[in-house]
Amino acid sequence: MERSARPTEVVPVTSPFANPNRPGVPPRLPTPPTGWPIGSYATYEEAQRAVDFLAVEDFTVQDVMIVGVDLMLVERITGKLTWSRVLMTGAASGAWFGLFVGLLLTLFSPEPGVTVGPVLTGLITGVFFGLVFAAVGYGSARGKRDFQSASQLVANRYDVLCHPKSAEKGRDLLAKLAMRPVNPSS
Repeated sequence: MERSARPTEVVPVTSPFANPNRPGVPPRLPTPPTGWPIGSYATYEEAQRAVDFLAVEDFTVQDVMIVGVDLMLVERITGKLTWSRVLMTGAASGAWFGLFVGLLLTLFSPEPGVTVGPVLTGLITGVFFGLVFAAVGYGSARGKRDFQSASQLVANRYDVLCHPKSAEKGRDLLAKLAMRPVNPSS
């Protein structure tokens, strides 16, 4: 008995979590970096300068990634919080929101043009609720956080990784960059 040869149909299995492996499209889920190290720098600015140099030298920068190593969260204190500062900030943010809502209300007003009534109502209401929410938020902390701060994620070093097929060329180019004097204006 002879079997007929039928072509086998290949049906790709897809998933909402699968990476479509399209060039220039980052993976959807956090993925560990891959590649060979071609440079290591103390600051992000230096790593960025290295990648910029590679781009100028017509290197395939799509094969390159900058990886921050030994991450840390740095919180810089920007000032002390007081009731007056909290209430002023709350009133200001409420005023902006109220002004925005008031202007939106004038768009749907039957009267043509900007009328003062909805804008003033939105502004006053926004200031009131901004004050209330700021006071409740600050009061509920009960002095446990009486300062303002800004947080930043930084790394101890920044490695430039490259796809293995072009890593040697990348290392050679970055060696040329290392031989150049650093120009503070660039």
